[in-house]
Amino acid sequence: MTAITEKDFKPVITIFHCINTFSEAEALDLSGDNCEIRSVKLACSSMVKDVFLLRAFEAGADAVVVFACPEGECRYISGNLRAGKRVERVKGLLDEIGLDRRRLALFNIATGDTDAVKQATDDTLEVLKQLGPNPAA
Repeated sequence: MTAITEKDFKPVITIFHCINTFSEAEALDLSGDNCEIRSVKLACSSMVKDVFLLRAFEAGADAVVVFACPEGECRYISGNLRAGKRVERVKGLLDEIGLDRRRLALFNIATGDTDAVKQATDDTLEVLKQLGPNPAA
């Protein structure tokens, strides 16, 4: 088996997002030579389930990000809060199985805030520089 060098590592980030916070066009803008973005649209971030997050890692994601509405601005009242609880629960599972909780993050993003989306992606890539490829992939 050939080891992946830092130079050869092109991270895969799966983004689960509320249709009100993030668009497909933004996902395409984020994809480039430095990473591959896989975008999963949800009617609300609360629809992301623990198993979906874990399956994204199983499918080869090096990191998984959930974009939710800012607190107090969810169209479905508390969907973003439910998503936050699920993300925290799965972070605990990731630590238990040795994948590192830092591979999973939730960001509260206002509709159309492309700067926040870019910053969240940059932050995730910075974490992946430290962690390297997903050992479960």
